[in-house]
Amino acid sequence: MGIDLKSLLKPSSDWLFLFIPITLWLEHAGASAPMIFFSAALAIVPIAMLIVHSTEQVAVHTGDAVGGLLNATFGNAPELIISMVALRAGMHELVLGSLAGAVLANALFATGLSFLLGGLRKKEQQFNPANARLLTSMMLIVVVSLMVPSSFYRAFEGKVDERVIASLNVWVAALLLLGYALYLVFTLGTHKHLFQAVGGSEEHQGPKPSLPKALVLLVLASVLAAWMSEILVGAAEGTGEVLGLSQAFIGMVLLALVGGAAESFSAIAVARKDKLDMSLGITMGSCVQIVLFVTPVLVLSSLFMGGAPLLIRFGTGTIVAVLLTALLAGSITADGRSQWFKGVQLLMVYAVIALLLLFMPDLK
Repeated sequence: MGIDLKSLLKPSSDWLFLFIPITLWLEHAGASAPMIFFSAALAIVPIAMLIVHSTEQVAVHTGDAVGGLLNATFGNAPELIISMVALRAGMHELVLGSLAGAVLANALFATGLSFLLGGLRKKEQQFNPANARLLTSMMLIVVVSLMVPSSFYRAFEGKVDERVIASLNVWVAALLLLGYALYLVFTLGTHKHLFQAVGGSEEHQGPKPSLPKALVLLVLASVLAAWMSEILVGAAEGTGEVLGLSQAFIGMVLLALVGGAAESFSAIAVARKDKLDMSLGITMGSCVQIVLFVTPVLVLSSLFMGGAPLLIRFGTGTIVAVLLTALLAGSITADGRSQWFKGVQLLMVYAVIALLLLFMPDLK
């Protein structure tokens, strides 16, 4: 058998896998922070594509609802691992900023791009409004979950024993985990019939892909994504200093976008195949999972790290931004239909928030 040079030289995202060893070499050689940052960012692109491919293969066996949940879960693995590393280093503000930024990036940027690119391919797309309503109502619960402990901390800071505030955070974290568990039972168990996809779900042609192989690839891709994301975060601060970017922009925009690259690519890919139910399950489901699962896991984990516990104390501006995002998402998805201009609307809101963070001065 001869080697097909034509196929080997054909442009492909697989070529970007070369940036994995390049990133490792740059880090070992002590290269500049921007070089390491952008190399790691390029390395994440093909890894995200692998997650897309693996999730689609799993969804053939499980259906779009479980496929979307799996993608959100594995897509959030880098955020969780990055936050754990930052938490161990005592960088609590960076952790909170990246969590809030991930919610905004998924709900506005990834969903907006999915609607835009899916709408450019098909004039109008449909999705199950019951699923969208549940996801957006859960987003509002997310806002309340962030608002209550944050407001309590700011109202009673210095007036209440720190142990009382820490205890409140632990109880809130436990309630969030319980709420997430019941959310899974409701959507995947007792009422899964309400969340059947209504968009263009194409029948899989040919033999079904191997489920064990798809799951192994999904786990491997998630580990690689987490590894590259950790390197990227390590170079982010230095990159910001060199390029003159504010810390708020780095945490809530730059890291959130790159850390959530896997989910964004997955959501866009399935939206272009007219599977908006799965796309929304990835983007909005990821927002819900970040606050109801990732955040409480970080709060509880911080209790065993020896330092100060992580407190759920997001700023007022962050709470307002997430609240407006939830209301906007609920309004745009209420009719169960999407066109490309809805994507433009979401992207415009995200661009305004990103610009605000870009020009916001660092307050030290």
